[in-house]
Amino acid sequence: MQNYIFPENFEYKIGFDKIRQYITAHCLSSLGAEKVSEMTFSTEYEYINKQLHQVREFMRILREEDDFPTDGFYDVREALKKIRIEGTHLVEKELFYMRRSLETIQSVIRFFKQKQEKNDYPHLIELAEGISSFPQLTKQIDAILDQFGKIKDKASPELYRIRQQLTQTVNSISKTLQNILRTIQAEGLIEKDVSPTIRDGRLVIPVLPAYKRKIKGIVHDESASGKTVYIEPAEVVDANNRIRELEAEEKREILNILTSLTNIIRPEIPEIVHSYQFLAEIDFIRAKTLFSFDIGAIFPDFENKQQINWINAVHPLLYLSYRKQNKSVVPLDIELGCSKDMPENENTGASNNSGNVRILIISGPNAGGKSVLLKTVGLLQYMLQCGIPVPVGERSRAGIFKHIFLDIGDEQSIENDLSTYSSHLTNMKFMLKNSGAESLILIDEFGSGTEPQIGGAIAEAMLQCFNEKQCFGIITTHYRNLKTFAENHDGVMNGAMLYDHHLMQPLFLLSVGNPGSSFAVEIARKIGLPEDIIKLATEKVGQDYVDMDKYLQDIIRDKRYWETKRRQILQKEKRLEELTKRYQTDWEKIESQRKEIITKAQTDAERLLSKASAQIENTIREIKNAQAEKEKTKKIRKELEEFKQSLTEKPSHFTGSKLPVPVKKQQINTQLPNTGFSIGDFVRIKGQRSIGEIIEKKEKKFIVAFGVIKTTLKAEQIETVSRNMVRRERAVDSVITANSSDSLSEKKMRFKPEIDIRGMRGDEALQAVTYYIDDAIQCNAGRVRILHGTGSGILRQIVRDYLKTVIGIRNFQDEHVQFGGTGITVIELE
Repeated sequence: MQNYIFPENFEYKIGFDKIRQYITAHCLSSLGAEKVSEMTFSTEYEYINKQLHQVREFMRILREEDDFPTDGFYDVREALKKIRIEGTHLVEKELFYMRRSLETIQSVIRFFKQKQEKNDYPHLIELAEGISSFPQLTKQIDAILDQFGKIKDKASPELYRIRQQLTQTVNSISKTLQNILRTIQAEGLIEKDVSPTIRDGRLVIPVLPAYKRKIKGIVHDESASGKTVYIEPAEVVDANNRIRELEAEEKREILNILTSLTNIIRPEIPEIVHSYQFLAEIDFIRAKTLFSFDIGAIFPDFENKQQINWINAVHPLLYLSYRKQNKSVVPLDIELGCSKDMPENENTGASNNSGNVRILIISGPNAGGKSVLLKTVGLLQYMLQCGIPVPVGERSRAGIFKHIFLDIGDEQSIENDLSTYSSHLTNMKFMLKNSGAESLILIDEFGSGTEPQIGGAIAEAMLQCFNEKQCFGIITTHYRNLKTFAENHDGVMNGAMLYDHHLMQPLFLLSVGNPGSSFAVEIARKIGLPEDIIKLATEKVGQDYVDMDKYLQDIIRDKRYWETKRRQILQKEKRLEELTKRYQTDWEKIESQRKEIITKAQTDAERLLSKASAQIENTIREIKNAQAEKEKTKKIRKELEEFKQSLTEKPSHFTGSKLPVPVKKQQINTQLPNTGFSIGDFVRIKGQRSIGEIIEKKEKKFIVAFGVIKTTLKAEQIETVSRNMVRRERAVDSVITANSSDSLSEKKMRFKPEIDIRGMRGDEALQAVTYYIDDAIQCNAGRVRILHGTGSGILRQIVRDYLKTVIGIRNFQDEHVQFGGTGITVIELE
């Protein structure tokens, strides 16, 4: 089956023509702009996937690399086309642009070759394979052109000789004219400040008309006012003629040089053009990447099947427009063709066919966002299949469609004798004939434009046909029979654009699972339609008919409330399972440590007992050997007491385990000198709430245990806490421990090992880094990175100054030059 994009002006209707304009504005040359104009909708999965990966890799380059070449993107293909004919040649400017663009191609290829070993950018590296950069040709151009694109004097020996003679001749004429000037100035024929000038390429002297016959020579010109004539003295006529001859010789020699070099270039033209195609691709990919940054686009999970599962999707043109007005776009969650095990989003309700939805019937009030939703789906899918990332949220999934059919707006045609409804029916006829299971249909105001009852019936019949053909689609309508059809048929589901009937304004949120109300009566009342008219209309259709919309909204509201409750319960159950699993793991770990501690304690006790027994036996033996000599016995007893004392003084609050064993206060009564703190004291960090216990002194610092976490602190950083306060804090901690554990667990799951503060102001960056480092320490991150860029170095200095004041950082340094260098600070935490 042929691939269809319908109608012919599809791009204009969804706004893709403006997308082309935005991307073209980011191109560096006509090379990339031409690629943008050639960009087309594709149905080849591998091709689209490669295009998207190329953009994603270029996103990394622009974020992480500082040395990617962006100068010298010149298009000289027209000049190359011109010189295919023998006898033609390139001019200096064309050669200069070719030399600069070839140098750019060399730099790009060199960049990717340097990254080839790590394979950082595989799809872009593949693009650069087999591309010639013509270094020899660049050298040959450099041999004849200077840095400004002009022919060098030494481009050839002959040119050098000609220009030397030209210089000598000009100097000779200047000297002669200066002598003549001095002579005629002395005679008072010209003013003293007059100097030689050039007319028709010849050096002449400006003279008043009254004295022109007093100077021998040729009159070449006169001023517009007629008050000055320009005379070439007879003494320099021959020399000026020689200059003309030398200039003609110079032009001929330059032409010979350019022709010779062009003859060298001519056989290489096909390969050079191929290299320029590579440069065009790079320019094109870069432009798409920059546009992706503009709209906040990402690379969704792209699969080779028909599906749409977009989270927080926004219309890119609406986003750009609103951003200029400092307004935000309400994102949309849209799902088509998703499997039953897909998690529900915030605005999606449950339904008996929610796992098999292919067609969404969207209803709701006018100006509520239905048409914007339709255009958003059409534009984003079209962009994606043109190889452009789309503005959707993380975890979004996208698929591929072979056909996209659109029917939106008024297509009446006087020339073809088509009314609005006839035009819609003509479009429907084409869609019904050519659509299938790989088609995406987008229809606005389905069935409108004619008498409602028959129009609704025809629309329902066509909807049934689309459903039987397994089409995918978004259809907006006000017809109740279509909403009923969606409720009663698999594969089709109702959806509503939400409306705040208290504030009487649209919310622009999509809710899937129930039909929406048109709020005709409420909107009529809001705009000030007379109440008697509204009352009369209500009587004509019946109060029950009007109340039905109200009841429907109540049902939707209640359903959303209970769905929210259900999701909250599921989240809490999931969290409870995670906590149970974590507590079980922790309990097993503690039990294992307890056994290790007991085993170690038994081993230590046996060792001490064995050592004590040996010492006692040795003492007894020495007493016997000394034959109860008094002084000797006292000495032996003293050694025994010292040995006993050494056993009792050994620290008993660690037993080889990583966990501290509680130490009774009365066991240690020695105050640490010059500090005011003793081992076993309860303290806290100044300005903090957490209470810990001093377990060891290390030089001039203390090791304080905060639960199972130990940290080393100076005396001036801590303060003593009373036991009453300890009891109160422990009572509070026992209440909040569970919540804190849950919060920390969630924080660890969300924590990322790097933060990007580029573009922030100094105070914003400092606040962001402060919060980030606090989270990193809480999550035991170990090693993190801060991306601050190079620029003027202000952000880097602010970050470094702050890091010097933070307790818990082992060290920090610049990232390796291959991964960002001075633009990134790497931090290792204790």
